[in-house]
Amino acid sequence: MRAAVPYLLMLLSLAYAGTQPAYAIDTRRSEVDSFIDEVAAKDDISKWKLRRLLHAAKSQPAIIAAMDRPAEKAKPWYEYRPIFLTEKRINEGTDFWLAHRQELDRASVRSGVAPEYLAAIVGVETYYGRLTGNYRVLDALSTLAFDYPPRAKFFRDELEQFILLSRDLNLDPLAVKGSYAGAMGAPQFMPSNYRKFAVDANADGHIDLWNNWSDVCASVGNYLKAFGWNAGEPVLSEAVVDPDKTADLDGRKLALTDTVESLKAKGVNFDSSLPPDAPAILIAADEPDGIHWRVGYNNFYVITRYNHSALYAMAVYELAVAVKQRILLHDAALLPAEAPPLSSQR
Repeated sequence: MRAAVPYLLMLLSLAYAGTQPAYAIDTRRSEVDSFIDEVAAKDDISKWKLRRLLHAAKSQPAIIAAMDRPAEKAKPWYEYRPIFLTEKRINEGTDFWLAHRQELDRASVRSGVAPEYLAAIVGVETYYGRLTGNYRVLDALSTLAFDYPPRAKFFRDELEQFILLSRDLNLDPLAVKGSYAGAMGAPQFMPSNYRKFAVDANADGHIDLWNNWSDVCASVGNYLKAFGWNAGEPVLSEAVVDPDKTADLDGRKLALTDTVESLKAKGVNFDSSLPPDAPAILIAADEPDGIHWRVGYNNFYVITRYNHSALYAMAVYELAVAVKQRILLHDAALLPAEAPPLSSQR
């Protein structure tokens, strides 16, 4: 019963955070005032406008509680996987691909990223654009910039980028909504990534990551390409480890510090089409019956640049494989039946 106590305490703390009211950001605080001074001088925005904008922001305790309990850190693989690998999400991924096949194909050609991975990332991030977040981005970023010390620097930078993005795209910064971390649109880009990697795929002069699927698909592809996606290469392989070697292996470090050859020399057995010197990473996936081993390659690591979690990358991989299989079955069903042999036509 003692193991249940921390879990109950966590639930109570989250419930308490959810009941705490949001409150206005105090623009007289030294860190807020310094932010206003720096952004005004750096980006040529009046202090009055910045102060007025931040005065309208609300700090929300529920956002901080959400930051402290991401599923990627709180759950083992066998609990994380069922969140994303559901029959409904696979079916809707198939429908999404069929509905946006041209956009996915064009983005795939442009970036080198196979369409199933473009679809799967959007599927994992926002259920194919249906769940893009209900927090005001201004509130999320302001809360984390000024009331979340562990990552205040990162979120102050993102808050600045959001202010610039709103100016660049003529967005209403008080109306834009996203995740509790300030990620936006169907692909859940942070403001800096929106400004850096988002693509105006249909050349209409505006980048819309909420409603324009050409822009969404091309932007996801551009992001993965920028982080080193290698077209045509595999993502992941199943592996078996020699029992007497498991004590010497970790499988928890998210770094391409091994190669196909070095992992095999360490007793990791797997099939791969890549050359011996190809970078590789050993992954320990927790299942109810123990650890199941996998080997990720460069493209697996690239997916973790989208979300720094091996669990996330495995979910994207498995969803991509499942949706592609459904598409192949769908396409095969549309092929005309083979003509019977001539002897049967007499």
